[in-house]
Parts: sequence; structure tokens; C-alpha cells
Amino acid sequence: MYGLRIKELREQKGLSQKQLAKLLGSTQTKISKYEREAVDLSTKQILLICKIFNVTSDYLLGRSDNE
Repeated sequence: MYGLRIKELREQKGLSQKQLAKLLGSTQTKISKYEREAVDLSTKQILLICKIFNVTSDYLLGRSDNE
């Protein structure tokens, strides 16, 4: 679920995977893997993504539909 949410939030904000990677101190490849859920998110990455998109971790992880 988190992969779809990251992609939707990123696109809503008009960011490319590369731009989001720069904000997270990561790589475009890693963002692609997050969006495909090929790798798990670290706690640090969850918190940073939530801060960037102003959403809760419950929303990001699919535990809630409320941002």
C-alpha cells in the first residue's frame, strides 16, 4: 500500500522520482523500489516522507484513509 501512496503523493505534488530522491537524500532507483514495494521503508524514511507530504504514517502505510 505504501508504494501506491508514495507515487500518488509524489505525482500530486508534481515531483519526479529524482526530485523526491533528492529531498530524501536517496536515489531515483530507491524511490522506484519504494513505489514498487520491492524494498521496505526504514523508520527514518517513513518520517521524512510523512514530513515532505504532510501526511500521517498511518495514511502512508495504508492503516488509515485520512491523510
